Amino acid sequence: MRYAWDAIRRRPGRSALTSLGIGLSVGLVVLLLAISAGVQASATELATASGVDLIAASANTTITTGSLPPISHAHELSREIPAADSNVAVASPWLVSEVVFGNASLWAAANASSVPAGWIPTGSGAVGWIPSDNTGIEVPSIYNGTGFTLPGDPHYANGSYTGPLSHEIVLDQGLATVLGVTVGDLVWVNSAQAAGPSSLEGWYANSTPFRVVGVSGPFWLVPSALLAFLYLSDLQSVVGGGTPSTDYASLLLIHLVDPTTASTDQSIIESAFPSLTVITLAQVLGAIQQAVNVYRTFGILIGAVGIIVAALFATTVLQMSVDDRSRELALLRAIGYTRARVGAFVAEEGLVLAAIGLAIGLPIAYVGAYELNRFLLDLIGGLPVNFSFVAFNGGVILFGVFLVLLIGLVAAILPAARAMALPVAEELRAP
Repeated sequence: MRYAWDAIRRRPGRSALTSLGIGLSVGLVVLLLAISAGVQASATELATASGVDLIAASANTTITTGSLPPISHAHELSREIPAADSNVAVASPWLVSEVVFGNASLWAAANASSVPAGWIPTGSGAVGWIPSDNTGIEVPSIYNGTGFTLPGDPHYANGSYTGPLSHEIVLDQGLATVLGVTVGDLVWVNSAQAAGPSSLEGWYANSTPFRVVGVSGPFWLVPSALLAFLYLSDLQSVVGGGTPSTDYASLLLIHLVDPTTASTDQSIIESAFPSLTVITLAQVLGAIQQAVNVYRTFGILIGAVGIIVAALFATTVLQMSVDDRSRELALLRAIGYTRARVGAFVAEEGLVLAAIGLAIGLPIAYVGAYELNRFLLDLIGGLPVNFSFVAFNGGVILFGVFLVLLIGLVAAILPAARAMALPVAEELRAP
């Protein structure tokens, strides 16, 4: 290694730029791999811990489907599916919809006909479910308030939809902040947005008031920073359902007694209910893996361009080093060093430059990944506190080391071959 360090010390500027180029290229690839590893690991951990073993959607729905066609007879299915498969502990119907919220301040302004400019009801996502029928499934934690107080789904009333509306709603912290409400306050919910300030009185008259009974944390299962939770039949009534013929949901989340038989339970439920498509957790994770692989491949292609450029740059620098020291290399040959040993000197110089690049690239990748992870977590709401977009595991770091060795060795091939082929007599006679 003495020869390599001596060559690097003689031309510190050129060597530093070469190592920096290698480091940036390797750091970029490591960063991209760390992102794909982090998303994959976090998604797998969250999906496994969610308690959701199967997802039932409308027939012919795929994992990548952008919309969820309604599932009819949602309340009945929540009872019929466990009856058809004894391994089903819970089949929880969820209705996911977009609705519009108004608060008391806007209501007061509308009644006083003095609505400030820019004040309109707030559109956001809502989940309708049966709160007491989510046993085993992860749901958002309530930070303030008691949460839902009534068991079952009161307004559903065994299919008659003649029971009282609960008028209870839970808001996540983001939506509660936007609306400026807390536990005990009223919010009004409507399926349509108000046409303008002059129509706000009519909008409130046609909206349903709900009292906030809880403020929850973000909910990763429905990735939205602004989210509300209502009883299933209450939300059905708001969005135009709420009758025996319009008892629908977006999907059913199924928790199994024994999750190891998920594929068997999938077949049993699809056979008993042809109107449903049942998706296993393994299929969900497989879809996530495919999506991650696409981005990983794209990232590797981008990184490969940088690596090729870095290797060519390193090759040029090593070639210049051989030319600058051609007389010295010829002298080494003359005093007994073999061609292979002279070539090894050049390869060692390439590896040392690459190793310095690794020492530069890994910290850059780590700091860049940390900052990117923090930015994305701030940008995307509804993620749990333990979610990370990056993961520096052993495989990612080993791949970075492999790239460095590859760059150093590939860059040294042509310069080493030139060093071994130098005409000793001519170089020694040269002025």
